[in-house]
Amino acid sequence: KFKIGHYALADVVKMLIKEANIIYWAQSLLQLTYNFINYSITSTSEPLSFNIPQVHFVDAGIAFAFGPLPMSKAGSKSLASSARAVYLVEELISGRDDEFLKCIHNMDSNPLLNESDHWYDLALFFTFIQHVQYIRHHLTVL
Repeated sequence: KFKIGHYALADVVKMLIKEANIIYWAQSLLQLTYNFINYSITSTSEPLSFNIPQVHFVDAGIAFAFGPLPMSKAGSKSLASSARAVYLVEELISGRDDEFLKCIHNMDSNPLLNESDHWYDLALFFTFIQHVQYIRHHLTVL
C-alpha cells in the first residue's frame, strides 16, 4: 500500500517562494534580452529583414489560504487565523491545445528542432536569448 505524505506548511512556503523567485528572475532576464534587441534596432539604419518573436513567461504569484485557529482549551472566542495552505498560482494560457514542446536543452547551444520543423525559428530565438544573457552577464551561465 502507498502512504500519502505532505510537506510541512513552512517547507512548502519556502519551496514556493523559491519557485516564484525563479519565475521573477526569468522574466527579468527575458526583459534584458528585449532591451538588448531594442537598443540594437535603434542603433542601425538598416530595416529588419525578419520578425522578432514576442514571448513571455507566465505571470505567477503565491496565494495563502487562511483559516481560524482551533479554540483554546480555555474556550477563548478569539478571531485569530493562521495560514492553512499555500499555492503557486500561475497565469492560464488559453487558446492552445498543443502539448509542451521542448525547443532547446540547457546543455546545448543549438535548437533541438530541425530546420524543417514548424517551431524552428522560435527555437532559434530561444537559443539567441541564451546567448544574449550569457554575454550580458559576462560569460556567466545563469
